[in-house]
Amino acid sequence: MAESAVSTVVQRLGDLLIQEAVFLDGVNEEAYGMQVELQRMQSFLRDADRRQDEEESVKNWVSEIRETAYDVEDIIEEFALKVALRRRSGMVNVMKRYATLAKETIELHNVGNEIQIIKNRISSLTNSLQTYGIIQRNDDWIPGLGRQQQQLRRSYSHIVEEDIVGLEEDVKVLAEQLVNSNGIVSICGMGGIGKTTLAKKVYHNSKVRHHFDAFAWAYVSQQCQVREVWEGILFKLTNPSKEQREEIANLRDEELVKRLYQVQLEKKCLVILDDIWTIPTWNNLCPAFPYWKTAGSKILLTTRKMDVALHPDPTCFLHVPPQLNDDESWELFKKKACVDNNYPDVRKDIAENRLNMAKSPDFSRLKFNLVQLILLDKCIYVRTRAEIERLGREMVGRCTGLPLAIIVLGGLLATKKTIFEWDVVRQNIISHLRRGKGDEQLLGVTEVLALSYHELPYQLKPCFLHLAHFPEDCEIQTKKMIRMWVAEGFVSSVYNGVEEETMEDVAQRYLGELVERCMVQVVERGITGRIRTCRMHDLMRDLCVSKAKQENFLEVFNQSLASDHSADSFPRSTVREARSIGRLRRLAVVLEGDLHKFIPSGYKRNSHLRSLLYFHEKACHAENWGSIKSVFKNFKLLRVLDLEGIQSHGGKLAKEIGNLIHLRFLSLRDTDIDELPSTIGNLRYLQTLDLLTWNSTVQIPNVVWRLNRLRHLYLPESCGEDSYKWQLANLVNLQTLVNFPAEKCEITDLVRLNHLKKLVIDDPKFGAIFRSPHVRFYRLQSLSFVSNEDSTVVQVIQGCPNLYKLHIEGQIEKLPECQQFSANLAKLNLLGSKLTEDPMPTLEKLPNLRILRLQMDSFLGNKMVCLDKGFPQLKSLFLYDLPNLEEWEVVEGAMANLFHLEISNCTSLKTVPEGLRFITSLREMEIRSMLKAFRTRLEHGGEDYYKVQHVPSIALRYCDY
Repeated sequence: MAESAVSTVVQRLGDLLIQEAVFLDGVNEEAYGMQVELQRMQSFLRDADRRQDEEESVKNWVSEIRETAYDVEDIIEEFALKVALRRRSGMVNVMKRYATLAKETIELHNVGNEIQIIKNRISSLTNSLQTYGIIQRNDDWIPGLGRQQQQLRRSYSHIVEEDIVGLEEDVKVLAEQLVNSNGIVSICGMGGIGKTTLAKKVYHNSKVRHHFDAFAWAYVSQQCQVREVWEGILFKLTNPSKEQREEIANLRDEELVKRLYQVQLEKKCLVILDDIWTIPTWNNLCPAFPYWKTAGSKILLTTRKMDVALHPDPTCFLHVPPQLNDDESWELFKKKACVDNNYPDVRKDIAENRLNMAKSPDFSRLKFNLVQLILLDKCIYVRTRAEIERLGREMVGRCTGLPLAIIVLGGLLATKKTIFEWDVVRQNIISHLRRGKGDEQLLGVTEVLALSYHELPYQLKPCFLHLAHFPEDCEIQTKKMIRMWVAEGFVSSVYNGVEEETMEDVAQRYLGELVERCMVQVVERGITGRIRTCRMHDLMRDLCVSKAKQENFLEVFNQSLASDHSADSFPRSTVREARSIGRLRRLAVVLEGDLHKFIPSGYKRNSHLRSLLYFHEKACHAENWGSIKSVFKNFKLLRVLDLEGIQSHGGKLAKEIGNLIHLRFLSLRDTDIDELPSTIGNLRYLQTLDLLTWNSTVQIPNVVWRLNRLRHLYLPESCGEDSYKWQLANLVNLQTLVNFPAEKCEITDLVRLNHLKKLVIDDPKFGAIFRSPHVRFYRLQSLSFVSNEDSTVVQVIQGCPNLYKLHIEGQIEKLPECQQFSANLAKLNLLGSKLTEDPMPTLEKLPNLRILRLQMDSFLGNKMVCLDKGFPQLKSLFLYDLPNLEEWEVVEGAMANLFHLEISNCTSLKTVPEGLRFITSLREMEIRSMLKAFRTRLEHGGEDYYKVQHVPSIALRYCDY
């Protein structure tokens, strides 16, 4: 991790030398010299990082060099901050200006001296390398630079599957118990045994899906919030509207329990309570579950503790998943390590053998024919396979049949390309075990996870440790997380031989690498295959938090844990521990209630803080926005500030926000801020600004044009009523622009924003800019716009030839021809289009369309037809509010890959198509707000049931009129 810290500082120094030249004039030679010294140090740190668990002295050396690198960064950034703030304050006379220049000269001299002192420290640390036997290593890792590797990774990004081995019989037994028996079903086993994986397979089992009416999955975890668990389950069982959700949120606890209880009596519900840790947790949750009164609804719980599994019902069906046997372990490992597809080093061995033969002085006398060469190559191949299997089986055998350990080990070895590398991992495993106290013949989960961290390339280590910010069982929004990685300086743009990749693309590949190493789990992927949300296994998160604390990478302040101690005792003790290692640079505040102070007690002196994040699951209220001044005054070196969801009676953001000149990420999403100060224009390094607040209008001063490093800008629906025109054309780095402010800007400003990847705009004049044949948005992938005349739609979609997502709101009358759409188009949403001709003959020819939504009078005709071989890639189809639709025909062979179908408020539609019975891929159907007769036909025994009886999950909601 020290190498990562030094690498980040080296890059940051380079940026500062370029971007802060106006401030650093006079010390840039010293700063450049420091950059060179740190670069020289980097190659040694690779070896030191790998050995710091072996020797305490090496660990201390690594810690000291990491803090030294941070000191360099602090000195330069603090000086730049002082000069910037002083020069912004204005000069009222010549005397003051000379006084200021004199003060800057003195400070420059001081900075130069401090840098020289740190250079001497580094020289001393370098001289001590021989004492510790630390060697120079140059095995650089740059992920995905090879074109072949990039293509391989892209192909992986579309695969969403979870490899399981040896669970088929377990799934069958548990499904049978849930369907045919009474009482609770419990799965109990140690961490990493596969309890959650097994529960998921049962949850999606077709027999289970046909039997129950409604389903809910709840992650309980160690820090169980009972109210949130109850609400989440009720939401999933009833699928309430927005108004009903608000009503449920306002219920008292006893009213909420009663309603959830009643739903389970009225319908056959399956509720999964995953990862219950204690008996008190169950006792708090159980009043909402009538598990002993109904044979219809069932509960399946998972836990690590036998007493918890048996406590709800000592006579319950208890399932203890067995550890995998040797053959099952090997099969699972082969899937994760890609052993069958890519035996490492085989071609290399054969090539080396041929080269050695050619160099032999006897080669000319050797009489090899083609058949002999083929046989020789085959022998080498078989020998290599046998060696790989020997090494692999030895390592897998030490995993003792624990799926998580095997999966992580497989993910680690999938990145190793030679037999030598496999053998190094084997030796490292033995080394880890010898340093531990366990049996050398057994490899526990902890040792495998620790090894997977140590084997990470240095570029990935800070990205992995950053995941420790997020609460247990949190579903992480990766787009936001990646922008934080970029803001922190964990990634930089890379030239891949064709064009320069953006930092966001590089970060996405870093995340993909963590997924491939099985250190991060994918929850959901987007239509392009990009990871939309992810999470960590609780044991992997334990390792992540432990390493983050050990490396002094971040600290988490948990409000609920702090409240269990006497005033300030918890935070102060933790802060002292962190300061004994070094300065605190990142703080995550986990809130369980209202926010009384933006800075928890004991943290105000951490002036070198670079990141401050707040997490909360329910509405969080602060006393007033004025108190946030303490953050702006104490933490002037912040790069990341996430205030999402905090509310405090509205108001203006404090002007002191302008002090944070190094800020790169600022989120005010879902806050109730209604006005920004003009000092927001001082944040000239800002990359992400999210102003999607609860208020539809936020008064924003005319300073956004000054933020010329902005990459992602989310604006409210209205930016205020002043008459000043903004100049957005200056924001040439913008990739995301949501809610283009038509009332503030000229539509032609968009033409210069040629890096845009996402645009949301409701300005009817948008189509006009495409009347010029030279206007093209080649990088634009996602577009949402309002159509007001037929001709502009064709011009717009032809002017954006690489779209993946398209949302059109407003009348179209006639669709463009299929060849006029982007060939990449994967998601299409038509809203209020008022089409009179059936859109399906055109849309079904789009080769990559995966999601289609027809909403709110998008089609005014009475019949739609889907033809054979149409919609070859369609996964999800939504038909909402099409009141004229009477007949829908699906020909056999259409929509062959459809997975999810929703029909809502199409009240003239009398029946589902006959062709649905041929779509064997269809797994989920949701029918809402349809006539009662429509519902009756689809129910078991109804006239249309035979058309959908193969669909595992059918939800019929609000179909009673």
